[in-house]
Amino acid sequence: MILSNELKIEKFVSLANFTTWRIGGTAEYLAEPKTVDELEDVMQWAHSKHIQCQIIGAGSNLLINDSEIEGLSICMKKLHGLKIDKENGLIVAAAGESIPNFCRQAAKAGLHGMEWGIGIPGTIGGAVVMNAGAQGGSIADCLSSIQVLSLTSKKIFNLKKEDLRYSYRTSILQKEPLIVLSAIFKLDPGHSSKKLYQLINKNLMNRIKSQPYKLPSCGSVFRNPEPWKAGKLIEELGLKGYRIGDAAISEKHSNFIVNLGNAKAEHITALINLVQERVKEKYGFRLRTEVKQLGFDKRD
Repeated sequence: MILSNELKIEKFVSLANFTTWRIGGTAEYLAEPKTVDELEDVMQWAHSKHIQCQIIGAGSNLLINDSEIEGLSICMKKLHGLKIDKENGLIVAAAGESIPNFCRQAAKAGLHGMEWGIGIPGTIGGAVVMNAGAQGGSIADCLSSIQVLSLTSKKIFNLKKEDLRYSYRTSILQKEPLIVLSAIFKLDPGHSSKKLYQLINKNLMNRIKSQPYKLPSCGSVFRNPEPWKAGKLIEELGLKGYRIGDAAISEKHSNFIVNLGNAKAEHITALINLVQERVKEKYGFRLRTEVKQLGFDKRD
């Protein structure tokens, strides 16, 4: 069905194509708004029909159940836009903007502070919610404020970084019914674009060498239980390459679970549970997941 300006709400769409794991059931309804106005339109439609909404970004940190996902799934990755103030080091990024593009555009403008994000295949919105990070950097280091839309009041308002209560891979956005619309970042201006690109390329090559980029995955599955590294603990348990169905613990990096072809959500969850049980048995604590779940009754 078409709401306005060719904005479509589709029925019974496979969500496997909306996750980097290439896994997922069928969405009862799916919309891909390109603007905030379109997002408000689809939410108003869902509200009028008494249909629940759930948000999907780039699907790079998401496991979707194989069953039908009821309600309206809203994919935000077409909500693009970047405004760059080179002099003051400010970037306003829409929620659907890809992290790698953000990093490259910042480097092009001579803005330092986001080179660590080049290999993360997610969106700005998802990164803000998760406090995404890599190679010693994180979103909390350079975020200034965000604009959100409330799923309950339907109002749009701003939140400062301090309001988000950031810690390692967590924020209040993971519990509050808020949709990130855009974010303002404060980076360090006046740097050489050439040197920033060199750093970006170096970081990207390091990630490609150490992570299984050629197979579908969600990135790191487990949070690092500091001071330990989850991947190291899993490797020490001899689980590299362990396989259930077409889901396998990567031979290249033990904190990655890869889809070898036709993996199902049940295979991924079985591997996650296995790792958590084995780690608990040997080390006395349970690994917590980074990956978020959709369509499951129980979440870690």
